Amino acid sequence: MPIYGARYRVAFVCFAMAGFAAVLLMFRNEMSQVTPLFSLPFVDSDVPAAFKTLLIGITLEALPFLLLGVVVSSLLQVYVPEQTLQRIVPKHPVAAVAAAAAVGLVLPFCECGMIPIVRRLIRKGVPPYVGVVFILAGPIVNPIVFAATYLAFRTRPEIAYSRLALAYAVACAVGLLISRLYRGNPLRNRAADLQGHSHSDPHGKLTAALDHASGEMFEMGKYLIAGAAITAAVQAIVPQSSLAAIGSGEWSSHLFMMGFAYVLSLCSTADAFVAVSFLPTFPVGSLLTFLVFGPMLDLKSTIMLLSSFKWRFVLLLTGCVAALVLTASLLYEQLGMP
Repeated sequence: MPIYGARYRVAFVCFAMAGFAAVLLMFRNEMSQVTPLFSLPFVDSDVPAAFKTLLIGITLEALPFLLLGVVVSSLLQVYVPEQTLQRIVPKHPVAAVAAAAAVGLVLPFCECGMIPIVRRLIRKGVPPYVGVVFILAGPIVNPIVFAATYLAFRTRPEIAYSRLALAYAVACAVGLLISRLYRGNPLRNRAADLQGHSHSDPHGKLTAALDHASGEMFEMGKYLIAGAAITAAVQAIVPQSSLAAIGSGEWSSHLFMMGFAYVLSLCSTADAFVAVSFLPTFPVGSLLTFLVFGPMLDLKSTIMLLSSFKWRFVLLLTGCVAALVLTASLLYEQLGMP
C-alpha cells in the first residue's frame, strides 16, 4: 500500500505543476486583463504585470530542473550506499578534499539530502573536513546544476563554468581550513546514527526513492515559488535606479546578493533562473557570490546543520564559507574575468 501512496504523491505533484503551467500559458492574455484589479493608487500600474511576467518566467524555467534534480537525487540516495563514497576517499587531506569535491561531478546529490548523508559518513569514520566538502560542493559541482546554470545564462555561458570552478575551489579551501582549525567530533551527541533502511526487494527501494522524491518536491517547490515571488517583487517594485546603485558598489552588490541567497534558501537547480534576472544591473562577480554562497549556506541549511552539528563547528564553517566566497568573487572581478 505505501508504494501506491508514494506514487500518487509524485504523480500529483507532476500533474499539478504541468496543469498550473498549462493554465498560465493558455490564459496569459486573459490574466493580463485582471491585473488592474490589484492596482493600488500608490503602486505603478505596470508593477502587477511585471510581477506576473517575472514570476511565471522564473517558475516555469526552473521547475523542470528542480524535478529532475529531485528524482536523480532520490534514486542515488537510495540505490548508492554511503560505503561507495567511503572507499574512494584518500588518506591525505589535500587529495581527500579534491576527491570529495569531484564526487559531485558524477553523483549529483541535492543540498537537502547532503547533511543526513554526511552525518552518517562521519559516524562511519569519514573525516569531518571531507564531509564538509561533500556538503559544500555536492549541490553545485554536478551536471544537473551546471546544465540549469548554462541554460539560464545562455547568453553568458562563461558564468556556468565560473560557478563550477569557484565552487570547487572554495569547497576545497574550506575543507582544508576545517582540517586545520577544528579537532574532534563535530556531531551533536543527540544526533542519531541514521543507517537507513535495508530493502531486499526492489519494490522497497523504489518506495523509499518515491517517498523521498515526493517529500523533497513538496519541500523545495514551496521554496522555489517563494523565492521566485520575492525576486519578482523586488524586480517589479524596487526602482531600477536603486538596484543599480546597490549593484554598482564594490562591496554592496556582493553583500546584498549574499544576504539575498541566504534568506531565499533556493534549490541549486533553480537559483540560476533567479540570478539571471539581476544580470542587467549587477556585476557578474556578485551574481557568482549568489550562485556559490546560496547552495553552500542558507537559512534552511543552517537550521539543518545546527540540528546535527555542534554550534561552534557551524559557526566556524559559516565564517569560512562567507569569507572565502566573498574573497573569491572579488578576486574574480579584480582579475577582469569575463
